[in-house]
Amino acid sequence: MKSQQSGFTLVEIAIVLVIIGLLLGGILKGQELINSAKVKNLANDFRVIPTYIYAYQDRFKALPGDDSAVVNHLPGATLGTGGTPGNGVIEGHWNADETSTIESNIFWQHVRLANLAAGPTTPAAGFAPVNAVGGRVGVTSATSTEVIGGLAGTYMVCSGGIQGRFAKQLDVQMDDGDTTKGSLRVVADGTASGGAAIPNNGCAAGAADSACVNDGGTYTVCMAF
Repeated sequence: MKSQQSGFTLVEIAIVLVIIGLLLGGILKGQELINSAKVKNLANDFRVIPTYIYAYQDRFKALPGDDSAVVNHLPGATLGTGGTPGNGVIEGHWNADETSTIESNIFWQHVRLANLAAGPTTPAAGFAPVNAVGGRVGVTSATSTEVIGGLAGTYMVCSGGIQGRFAKQLDVQMDDGDTTKGSLRVVADGTASGGAAIPNNGCAAGAADSACVNDGGTYTVCMAF
């Protein structure tokens, strides 16, 4: 007696394919929403730090990190080092040693003690804030430490460890869409002071990170204001 073998009908196969397509579409859409949220969070860092500076200035008539009378303004605060307190410049690299009291690092203690930002108030590992992708966020005066050559402004906010695709989206969202011009520019992570911004277009396929902003590379994005 012959056994009968049954298989999937064309209708059943079509239904399975539709379900798979819907699942894949949902996954891709979900990833797109996650990436969009990351870019919004990254952009928020660039928007909120200037408000810390202006709010602190309005309250104490001084710059956070550079405040020469901070020990009187904020109990428990530390006077910034590595520069001249009260000279109107937040001195030091944007990503200075987290354990130091240099002005660009102690900036975070001052704005936190002033209840403008949340976070630890004692310089140590993990003292500086991080962005939505885990990279360091920092601030400095443009006249003190130039991170990107030709980027003009009084102050500079920088955020590191940002994938190229997010860096390009940030420039489109917050500036002119050109990573070598305007108030927001992009350099490779670890670039020394005065480095040249990297273009995001006109790059050959497979070009090195030094030649263009690649989607999968990691970069430092700086904005002057």
